[in-house]
Amino acid sequence: MKQRYIFHSKIIYLFGLYACLCLTTVGHAQDNDLLDKAKELVYSDPDESIKIAEHILRTHDQLQEVSQLHLIIAQSYLVKGNMDSAIKYAFKNSNHLNSVAPALQVEHYIFKATLLRQLYLDSQSQDYVLKAKALSEKVKPAFKDPVGRLIALEQINYYVDRRLSAEAFLAINEEEKRFKSTYKASPDQKIKLYLAKVKLFNNTAAVDSAATYLHKTLSLIPNSKINNLQQKALAYKELGRINLNQKAFDDSERNFFIASRFAEIIGNVPLLLEINKYLSISYLASNKKSQHKVYNDKFMVLNTQTELIEQEAVNTFYNLITEQNEIVLHAQKQTYTNYGYILWLVVLVVVLIAVFIVFKSEARKKRLNEIINYIEITKNNFLEVKPTKKVSKKRINIPEETEKTILAKLKRFESSKRFLNKDMSLAVLAGQFETNTKYLSGVINKHYNDNFNTFINKLRINYIITKLKNDSNYINYKISFLAEESGYGSHSSFATVFKSVVGMSPVTFIKLIQEERKANQPKSKTE
Repeated sequence: MKQRYIFHSKIIYLFGLYACLCLTTVGHAQDNDLLDKAKELVYSDPDESIKIAEHILRTHDQLQEVSQLHLIIAQSYLVKGNMDSAIKYAFKNSNHLNSVAPALQVEHYIFKATLLRQLYLDSQSQDYVLKAKALSEKVKPAFKDPVGRLIALEQINYYVDRRLSAEAFLAINEEEKRFKSTYKASPDQKIKLYLAKVKLFNNTAAVDSAATYLHKTLSLIPNSKINNLQQKALAYKELGRINLNQKAFDDSERNFFIASRFAEIIGNVPLLLEINKYLSISYLASNKKSQHKVYNDKFMVLNTQTELIEQEAVNTFYNLITEQNEIVLHAQKQTYTNYGYILWLVVLVVVLIAVFIVFKSEARKKRLNEIINYIEITKNNFLEVKPTKKVSKKRINIPEETEKTILAKLKRFESSKRFLNKDMSLAVLAGQFETNTKYLSGVINKHYNDNFNTFINKLRINYIITKLKNDSNYINYKISFLAEESGYGSHSSFATVFKSVVGMSPVTFIKLIQEERKANQPKSKTE
């Protein structure tokens, strides 16, 4: 009887153990299915992808899986154009990234490089590319090609975005030779490469080549395993650019609208900004003034939103880097007793953060004096500008050395022509100066008594005034050309800014120059 009881107990125990194993296996299978679903939805339904990944995160704590889920969420936010959230998830647990598989580390590094490239933090972006290249040597043979393609494609996109055409062509040729067989078997990878080539050819005005690769891209998209709405938006945007270069305005507008619909589905504001910019240009080129005004206004609204998105993301990046460096320093402080070495590292971090601060001062006064002096010598044909009281503002505290560094960089910036770049913004310049927007804005406000936009506007207006004064051809150019030359996207925005800086419209100012030159011409003997 006792033996029978023991036998039955063993049977029940084994059955229970088997049931638990089955449930565990089913649970893992379901999680894997959900993970695959989250990856699949990144580029078609990023919101749903985020929900799935966050759901899986609640029940998983292994670093490998958590890192993979953070990457999926960061990718989804970037597809949506939410760079701030993408930064937060991309840099979560970065200090523990060395503990995950090398292939996943490379994916993280390249994603960070892509994200920072889009924020114009080129130095930091290229650092992550170099990290990925160094780590790729440790990747298992099965992952060598995918990792190699990932690194090469990011480098190509960097060259294309920065219009380094020679480097881009060379990198593309090397990529195609190295991964020729892989691209034949993978339409998704081929689409990414083709889109980079299309953009490169569009940038270099090689319209026929751009059209050839764009049509190849569109023929491959139906064969893709993933419904990539971001890719479709980019493809139709580039097709619209091709049509615009070919002066096929109806086609360009139609394709920009298609691109816009895809971008709206995923909610990508920076992508919508770019599409609306080209739509506005297309309507202007086809002389559809009312439509141009509508989409130029949309572009201006989206531009403001995008600047805020970029500023917030840049600030978040610097704050996260600072926090992560502080964590590293704290851990090292507990491990090592060498206080001097720790102190040196702390100073290094502070200096690193301080380098990301900007400068802004003498140019504004110089330019305003130049304009006022010019107006004074035009024989009373001028408008007196009454000085306004400066309202003292509470300024942020900036280290003296940092402020001097920023001022020096701003002087070099003023003597260059980079302020004529239409894409110039506070976030872009902060990235180029390797500082944060708060310091840059603070220095500009302190030394120029202006905000960033007014600072850039005055540099541009001073530039065009110098051209008008020193080059007699410029007074014969159309206002639209002067607007384009000085970095403005439209006649109206240029005229508005010019009047706010000089106190008169561009037309009135040009008339004053003409009258002065006419008055200074030697009178003929017959008079």
